[in-house]
Amino acid sequence: MPFINVYVDSSEYEDYIKFNPKLEIIKCEEGVQGNVSRIRNYILKKEFDNGADAVVLVDDDLRGVYYWENKKAHLVETDAFINFIKKYSIVAKEWGAYLWGVNVNQDKQVYREYSPFSTLSFVGGPFQVFLKGNNCWYDERLFLKEDYDMTLQQINKNRIVLRLNKFFYSCRQSEQIGGCAVQRNYKKEEEQLKLLQSKWGKQIVKVDFNKRSHNLKKKKTRIDYNPIIKVPIAGI
Repeated sequence: MPFINVYVDSSEYEDYIKFNPKLEIIKCEEGVQGNVSRIRNYILKKEFDNGADAVVLVDDDLRGVYYWENKKAHLVETDAFINFIKKYSIVAKEWGAYLWGVNVNQDKQVYREYSPFSTLSFVGGPFQVFLKGNNCWYDERLFLKEDYDMTLQQINKNRIVLRLNKFFYSCRQSEQIGGCAVQRNYKKEEEQLKLLQSKWGKQIVKVDFNKRSHNLKKKKTRIDYNPIIKVPIAGI
């Protein structure tokens, strides 16, 4: 049967057990906490070593996975969620992808009706599904741009990631207390972006200077935290 494991820092373990008696709470080993990439690697290795065929990593600020239909956003309900994971994990496996995810933008204008799947698009950290046989691991130097790096690693090694453009996630990034929000500031974001560019090159990891505004006379004075990925291989 599918199940949910909640990984927590050892200092918080007793409180989680006390207030969440019905959940499977797993205490991380000492020294794992403090770096999101190290934590993700720890969880993936633990779950695959325990025989998992697929591991779904979700952030604690994830509201849910949704899809557009009849001009309305619909939640993938709990009862349908497991079948959703199974269905697209099978698709990913048949296509040779070891990582799949959903659209990172919930704007319905971004829903690409004529290309429901992407094979070279960014798969964001709030919702990622890894399959058994995955051979890419998070770069622990990149604790704020780890999902961009993982997407590029997968494309570089396996020539594909699978992204479902009809579906999207909704989350409260940078609003929660703790986690990456503690480390996230403009200076750190800029340092992490430069490190990502030094690893993959500026022709692949591009800085977004575009002003998302109808006023074309205004110029953006600061770079976007989130880069644009341009992968020079065949795909969509």
